[in-house]
Amino acid sequence: MKIGLLSDTHGWLDPKIFDHFEKCDEVWHAGDIGDSELLPVFDRFNHFRAVYGNIDDRTIRNKHPEFQSFQCEQVHIWLIHISGYPPLYTPQIRTKLSVEQPDILVGGHSHILRVMHDIKRPPMLYLNPGAAGRHGSHYMRTLLRFEINNKKVHNIEVIELGTRAALVEYD
Repeated sequence: MKIGLLSDTHGWLDPKIFDHFEKCDEVWHAGDIGDSELLPVFDRFNHFRAVYGNIDDRTIRNKHPEFQSFQCEQVHIWLIHISGYPPLYTPQIRTKLSVEQPDILVGGHSHILRVMHDIKRPPMLYLNPGAAGRHGSHYMRTLLRFEINNKKVHNIEVIELGTRAALVEYD
């Protein structure tokens, strides 16, 4: 199963994302879609999952939940916008982790690309794809692409879409 992961589009979707995710079986968005007019655009992906973020309006919140817990190739995934990161999780995630643990925790919000294991909760993997949009504090717009096969994550790729500053100049 090939997965495309993005976050923090903030109302703008780079057309190059479709090329990068063309062969993905699923695309996951870790929140801050930013504009409900993008919702039909995401339907162009094979299978799209998303959570809403702190800037998302009622239309997006009605379509996508705040938190998703699901299985993908027998791997337990949590998808949420504001999660914190190992070991500095939000209170909501700390509470959930006291009851159960996913194999992969996916968060967004920080605009900081992170791929790391939680050494206190092995073998949990934390993924934050950074930010794909043109608004925010990030320098480079990034995505992640990876494969889940035989209950393991393989071939994690960081995709750089270019700098945010180059785009902002034309706003």
